[in-house]
Amino acid sequence: MASVESQQDFFEGTEKLLEVWFTSSDGTDRDLRTIERKDLDALLKLVKCEIISCTSSKEMDAYVLSESSMFVTKDRFILKTCGTTTLLAAVDGLLKLVKEKVGYDMVMDIFYSRKNFSRPELQHGVHQNFENEVQHLDTLFPNGSAYTLGRINRDCWYLYTLDDEGVSHPDQTFELLMWDMCPEKMKIFTKEVCQTGPEASQKSGIVDIIPGMKIDDFLFEPCGYSMNGLLPDGCYITIHVTPEPHCSYVSFESNVPQESYHDLIEKVLDVFRPGQFLMTIFANKASIARDTHKTLENQHTIKGYRRSDHQMCCFKNYTLTYTQFKKSAKPTQFSRPII
Repeated sequence: MASVESQQDFFEGTEKLLEVWFTSSDGTDRDLRTIERKDLDALLKLVKCEIISCTSSKEMDAYVLSESSMFVTKDRFILKTCGTTTLLAAVDGLLKLVKEKVGYDMVMDIFYSRKNFSRPELQHGVHQNFENEVQHLDTLFPNGSAYTLGRINRDCWYLYTLDDEGVSHPDQTFELLMWDMCPEKMKIFTKEVCQTGPEASQKSGIVDIIPGMKIDDFLFEPCGYSMNGLLPDGCYITIHVTPEPHCSYVSFESNVPQESYHDLIEKVLDVFRPGQFLMTIFANKASIARDTHKTLENQHTIKGYRRSDHQMCCFKNYTLTYTQFKKSAKPTQFSRPII
């Protein structure tokens, strides 16, 4: 997380996020968690990252990586990487590995998403622009669909998914992407203030966001932080912090099912105090979160923040809500010059 990305010590905190659901044509019961560690290590070499630690629950293996996190369940693989990692270089290898080692021969659904990069010119290969990423994914998935939400000349969020019914059992993903972070809050995630991941988790208040988590956390040298938190029933949260003032960024992601995410949003904002954030909520028809878009449609403010963008998409089995907020400010009178 604390790698030097340029002569100005820039680090791209914005992650590339891949989620793939697998199934088999013969209906045989299979499990992605039977993939050996050496095979996962080899896969991650293609991405240019490595495993730091692993923790497990009954339903999930969660890995803290040198650049973000990876989660593996019986039929779902999640890989989230930041910096200049080459995530999409591993997709073809992942499909082949899963078919060979596990026996899954079908992709039930795929989600690839990310915010626009602060410094896209520092990315490698197809990751320098979303159009190239889409072209690459289209070679693997003939029924893929690509979307851009937000303002294409400002902050926006990209999505690639399949034009299929997808996952039918309850599924939801809640994500908060935050930037222009509070400097005092960010200092907690440096070795000047904390010496270990657990110390940073405690001082920042992360441990109190959802009590009872099984936490695996890591504080990088000289700064930067990653954590995975496991909860019952295959639920997780993952947080990643890039604290440098000139490129500060924090991501929060969870699949915890809730009818309303209002309280969770406020807890996360209290911990990090961003200047701006965007939020996405995916929920399929079987999820209790399926109607959250109705509440968010009329929510123009959240505890000191005012909404600047809002969109909702309906897919074949999912709804997606995208919304962006900025810190509220006193209105200022501006005059437009006459040309």
